[in-house]
Amino acid sequence: MCFGASSQAFLNDQAIVSLLTTTPCDNAVYTLYGHTSIRIKDSIAPGQIFDYVFNYGQFDASKPNFVYHFAKGELDYILAFYKYEDFASDRQLMNSSVYEQVLNLTQTEKEELLMTLLMKAQPENRNYRYNFFFDNCATRPAQLIEQIINGQIVYQENPAEGKTFRDIINDCTRNSPWQTFGCDLVLGIPTDRTVTLYESFFIPEFLQKAYSDAQIINLNGTKRPLVLATYLLIEEIPDEETGNFFLTPWISSLLLLVIVFGSTLIEWRSKKYFRLVDCLLFFMAGIAGCILFFLCFLSEHPSIWPNISIVWLHPFQLIGVVLFAVKKLHKVAYFYHFINFAALLLMSLAWIFIPQHLNIAFIPLIAALLLRSGYCLVRQKMNIR
Repeated sequence: MCFGASSQAFLNDQAIVSLLTTTPCDNAVYTLYGHTSIRIKDSIAPGQIFDYVFNYGQFDASKPNFVYHFAKGELDYILAFYKYEDFASDRQLMNSSVYEQVLNLTQTEKEELLMTLLMKAQPENRNYRYNFFFDNCATRPAQLIEQIINGQIVYQENPAEGKTFRDIINDCTRNSPWQTFGCDLVLGIPTDRTVTLYESFFIPEFLQKAYSDAQIINLNGTKRPLVLATYLLIEEIPDEETGNFFLTPWISSLLLLVIVFGSTLIEWRSKKYFRLVDCLLFFMAGIAGCILFFLCFLSEHPSIWPNISIVWLHPFQLIGVVLFAVKKLHKVAYFYHFINFAALLLMSLAWIFIPQHLNIAFIPLIAALLLRSGYCLVRQKMNIR
């Protein structure tokens, strides 16, 4: 392979262009969904091989205010390329399987793809604004391959047919219940719509499945398979099953409800008010509400708003903490509890009609808030302060 003065990339006839799909692993949150890369392999000279992987999934965690920009949806990813042996070593350390789909591209398409990738990998071009659903490490290669094909790719079936964005995400996090809980909490109603074929490509596995039997219709009307062959390059080593962590979101929320119920029962029998219970419970709800409010109204993340969870998790719960803590504000606190009780009760009654999937672990948490507000209404009638 060589590069001319015009930046044209020239490949040998035997050059191989392939799509690499890395299976999910549990090493980090971003590895739960798998990964997609493009590999280009060619002979430069006897004994010299050009074998590079182009990866749209790189980011710099050392940048200032990384967590803030990530939460706000302003995180830039980059297109990087490096030797295949480095890529393979990294995937082996992660203990992920890697599948290679050799693409059935013409010589012109291969060279155009390489030239485009090299141009986009330049420092002035390599950054892009990451978007989990619509612009990520899998959707970028899919779009690029579609662009350089001299014809049209026809997909035989939709591997994600009938699934919603949330269905797909929850399937990826099925072994990480706290990740599922977090996604169900912050992702709103738009996540519960059915995905199209192209939208499903945000998950590498669905892109791989769609490519497996896809056809290219050439400009002259002839057909050719998109994938020539599929190989398992790296196979993960099965880990010993350690079982799920006991404190799942469901069990944790049930324990919280039991503690709140027990405290309330003691209050009822002793005709007392444990102010600290309300302050702690609503403080936690308020902090979580601030995070949810930030994601819903200040971040650029897609599919987060509208979100029904804002009914029970919102910053105003922190105002409630102040009202509960100051005895002189007990009348205002009563009205706060009345509004909170009405909102939570209405939400609970309309649960099955809400067009958003709500995690089952939300139920005990909502019940705990509902119980405390309900007890306040009763306590006011009994003149317990």
